[in-house]
Amino acid sequence: MTVERTAEHLVPAPSTAVAPPALEHRPGRWIANWDAEDKGQWEAEGRSIAKRNLYWSIFAEFLGFVVWQLWSIVVVQLPAAGFKFDTNQIFWLISMPSLVGATLRIPYTFMVPRFGGRNWTIVSALLLLIPSSGLALCVSNPETPFGVMLLVAALAGFGGGNFASSMANITFFYPAREKGWALGLNAAGGNLGAAVAQLVVPIAVTVLAAGTVNLPMAGLIWIPLILIAAFGAWKYMNNLTSAKGDVAGSVAALKEPHLWVMAFLYIGTFGSFIGFAGVFPKLIKDYFPEFSSLHVGAVALSLAFLGPLVGSLARPYGGRMADRLGGARMSITAFASMAVVTLTMIWTLPLKNFWLFLGLFLLLFISSGFGNGATYRMIPVIFATSSRAARSGASSAATARLAASSLGLISAIGAYGGFVIPQVLNASNSAAGSYTPAFYGFVAAYVLMLTVCWACYIRPARKRNSIGHI
Repeated sequence: MTVERTAEHLVPAPSTAVAPPALEHRPGRWIANWDAEDKGQWEAEGRSIAKRNLYWSIFAEFLGFVVWQLWSIVVVQLPAAGFKFDTNQIFWLISMPSLVGATLRIPYTFMVPRFGGRNWTIVSALLLLIPSSGLALCVSNPETPFGVMLLVAALAGFGGGNFASSMANITFFYPAREKGWALGLNAAGGNLGAAVAQLVVPIAVTVLAAGTVNLPMAGLIWIPLILIAAFGAWKYMNNLTSAKGDVAGSVAALKEPHLWVMAFLYIGTFGSFIGFAGVFPKLIKDYFPEFSSLHVGAVALSLAFLGPLVGSLARPYGGRMADRLGGARMSITAFASMAVVTLTMIWTLPLKNFWLFLGLFLLLFISSGFGNGATYRMIPVIFATSSRAARSGASSAATARLAASSLGLISAIGAYGGFVIPQVLNASNSAAGSYTPAFYGFVAAYVLMLTVCWACYIRPARKRNSIGHI
């Protein structure tokens, strides 16, 4: 008996694969069915949309860092404007924005899933109008009480909070294979705000003021740019329906030991970056009081911008090298470099050489910036491969949400370094009349962080006889 082969047997069976749903653009610039891991969708539309959102996110976050760092520059000019605050009060004005900004990063982490990345970028940008205009008002009168000054300085923390929501938002837009570079660019663009503020403000309030000190300009010059950022976010950014996160996810993240390890390491990298960015102008003025004339002092203080600048530019390369060689290895390299450079700076201070001091501090900023990118890149990898959720077989979406929550929380905890470093320097100066003991303490902290990173993320891979790529 033969089996008749008809034409229908020659027709290929229809594919049972289901094509992923197409992107759906909804009112309010919401996008549904976003899947950055779908290469077809990513190449067709996703990449261009993600880039557009990244660019405006960078601009808004850049201004957040500008506002966050304004007081670190203004306080150095307060005596010339007639304000009479002691050293302890000056350090509180420097560190208060970091304290508030770090704290605000915790609630800001939840804003993107709750309101949408585009919507929250509009709101967070407009909030920057409060501290910038408030600064202009209170520094215009030398009789402004210290309590009022401290309150307005605290409001600059709005700028610090922007980082958490911005980074969490960009995490949802990019696939895992490109997160390191995208997050590095986003963070570096924001970090550049500290550099630009330190370059522009001393010149704006002194050199451009024709021999006087016009401190209100420090806040007023940023208001038009803030309005442009809010408009750009409204016009060009998007909200993603897939950007999910909740309090339960963050509670789960808080129970994850890796979160606390990474937060500790991030204090060493980003905390050092933002902490030294805040105190660098004052350190220059205290170590080199010969820069006493108004214009010479303004130029010397403007050179402080080089620190945050090189640190910001180094950050994306830290993320890229972490993508290639592993974030743990690159973080260890950064901590080792920071310890060596800090020791060299301490030992060469007696030379009283400004350019040597500046060069070593720039190396310290480069190391911390590189470490920022490397350490931050470790977080999504760890939560995708080594967290409790990943080991228990949770879905990739669940681990991604856990990673997004962890990114915000870790960025918040790490930002407390911006408060700790000025206060440690202040305590050292009050107790010993010198900043040197504080710098030795920072060296010890970097060695400890290097050891913790090696013990938690390098040694286990060696025990498994594998290279590891965290």
